[in-house]
Amino acid sequence: MEYPTDTRLLFDALRKVIKLLTQLCRRDQVEESIGVSDLKRLKKLWRHLQKLKPSTSRDESKQASRRKEIVEAYQAYLNCARELVECAERKLAELEKKEGTNKNKILKIKEFMNHTRRQIAQTDRRVIQGQTIPHPEKVFSIFKPYTEWINKGKAGVPVELGVMVGIVEDQHHFILHHRVMQREVDVEVAIRMIQETQQRFPTLSSCSFDQGFHSPRNQRELSGLLETVILPKKGRLSQTDQERQQAVVFIEGRRQHAAVESAINALEVHGLDRCPDRELPSFKRYVALAIVARNLQILGRYVQQREREIEQDRCKKAA
Repeated sequence: MEYPTDTRLLFDALRKVIKLLTQLCRRDQVEESIGVSDLKRLKKLWRHLQKLKPSTSRDESKQASRRKEIVEAYQAYLNCARELVECAERKLAELEKKEGTNKNKILKIKEFMNHTRRQIAQTDRRVIQGQTIPHPEKVFSIFKPYTEWINKGKAGVPVELGVMVGIVEDQHHFILHHRVMQREVDVEVAIRMIQETQQRFPTLSSCSFDQGFHSPRNQRELSGLLETVILPKKGRLSQTDQERQQAVVFIEGRRQHAAVESAINALEVHGLDRCPDRELPSFKRYVALAIVARNLQILGRYVQQREREIEQDRCKKAA
């Protein structure tokens, strides 16, 4: 997986601006002032920038020289990007005045122009001015701006890019409810997901959670919503927590919890690992359809199992 660096995002945004602008100029028979050669010039600067790495020498003068070289390469890259943005803005203003111009394409170009300006500003702040960009200001995909940086903390896959989805699965492996967790973490959605699930399935009386869902408030309020709450506590356990987590009901619930991991893996394997749709509503629809497909798969498995049992009974009677 190629991580979305600020220079990469800047190049992708300008690439889309130039491509869409060129298409619009050719359609409206307007002279092009920006094109493939400009994009190649920008890409050459970007590739040079990618090859520059901080010096590993112990000589401070060599380290300072390499830092200066890197800053100068960034400055050249940003200057080229600014030049292309100004040229694109002038051409876009000219096209807007022309009658019959595709307004939707104009809006799309402006959207990528906004991405370009943001990436230029953030790269300048980070490299030239030495500032730290706050995490909420960062964008990890110009095509799917809702993409989040997910710190999983797991061996081999410490970080993923995407959007987290929470699911509630019953004892028969059917997914009862799901939630696209946009700008949310596990601990914030536990109570809401149980309440929403109980609205559809009032008989829900027990649920097992991952450690990430634990908080004193969740432990307290979920105990009022459910008869049995299997909610492991993170960190050091008090004597009361140890007694609670060593209870037979708790241990049995944790043993069954592994089944939901199987459901998550099945959703990923059957297409939900990478969503081809770009807009957030389309992403949510794609997730919902994947849930339906998973439930149909489980239903089909039960139907096949039942048919096999009927066939076995028929064979026994015939014998």
